[in-house]
Amino acid sequence: MFENQSTIARGAESVLSTNKVIRNTYMLLSMTLIFAGVMAFISMAMQVSFGMALVANIGAIVLLWFVLPRTANSASGIPVIFLITGLFGLGLGPLISHYMAVNPSIVMTALGGTGVIFLGLSGYALTTRKDFSFMAGFLMVGLFVVIAASLANIFFQIPALFLAVNAAVVMIMAGLILFQTSQIIHGGETNYIMATAGLFLSLLNMFTALLHLLGAFNDD
Repeated sequence: MFENQSTIARGAESVLSTNKVIRNTYMLLSMTLIFAGVMAFISMAMQVSFGMALVANIGAIVLLWFVLPRTANSASGIPVIFLITGLFGLGLGPLISHYMAVNPSIVMTALGGTGVIFLGLSGYALTTRKDFSFMAGFLMVGLFVVIAASLANIFFQIPALFLAVNAAVVMIMAGLILFQTSQIIHGGETNYIMATAGLFLSLLNMFTALLHLLGAFNDD
């Protein structure tokens, strides 16, 4: 009897802990997305060059790989995640400015599409509580293939390959959103700062891929 009560208590604690991670992740994700949007607007207003944008993105990646994992379990991880997302937002400014000059609807459609896809996939994962951990291997292979194809296209400049890569990025990021949300639900990811970083990157990559696809179909 006491063993059953203990099991029930541990189960209840696990559910409460998971719900707390989910709540904190989506709250922090919302704030970082707003902050990144503000930094992107500042970048556009300052007319930041693509060279400076590259430096900002490299700085964000360095912080993401080497600093965030060491600070994510402490309060210092909060300013680090904001610094990372702010730098990514700063680096996004020139790209948004470019497509705004071509056709502002491209940016609005890409932004809306990213939001709808994210809400739909996250809502599905949260509602069904399905375990999407089986997708890990497929997503990893897909990422390696996309990276290899992107590097190859730097030299070959094949329009069809460019479109294929960006379409693949959208699909892979959609899969990652399902996988990452599932990890939070089922206890595979218990750190809301790291969970926020993963979801933010998926949204960022999906948004930029949609920008490129829509730009290509608008004869840019």
